Parts: sequence; structure tokens; C-alpha cells
Amino acid sequence: MQPKTAATKQQMLPQVIAILKDIMVDWETDISDDIGPDTSLVEDLYFTSLDVVQLVVAVEKHFDRRDLPFELLLMTDGRYVDDLTVEQIASFLESNL
Repeated sequence: MQPKTAATKQQMLPQVIAILKDIMVDWETDISDDIGPDTSLVEDLYFTSLDVVQLVVAVEKHFDRRDLPFELLLMTDGRYVDDLTVEQIASFLESNL
């Protein structure tokens, strides 16, 4: 578990990438080798809505937080976003941890 101290987006990026690689470890693909800040969950990593739920759970577990406002990340104007980048997730974590 990570300490509950403020972190910058640049500090969050490697943690987000590590979480994504953990999720994808059993996938029969080598896409996870190329994850960077501009990598999109749906377009580049082929995430489904279930994979996004798994990501939310993994982030909560990694940071030992169950109170993160994921609706701010996953919804815009009352609609679910179509895709997210690794950098957007890191920015969300920077703002909410």
C-alpha cells in the first residue's frame, strides 16, 4: 500500500502503468509493453467496460481508498466517457488522493 501523501501526475504515471500491466498480465498480448501517458484504455488497450470496473477496483486497492470520486473521471455531462488515457487517470489521482 502506498502512503497517503500528495503526489504529482508524474509520480502517478508509473503507478497507473503498473496497475494496468497487473490487470493485463494474463491477457494474450504484448500491448502492455508499450503503455505510456498517451495510451488510451479502449482504443489502444482494448478495454471493455468490465475492464474499466476492474481498473477502478485495482486503483482502490492499490491506494487503499474506497472514497475516490470516480464519477468525475468516468462521466461527463451525465454520460460515460468513451475512452481515457493513462495521463487522464494520473491527473485524476493527483487531484483526488
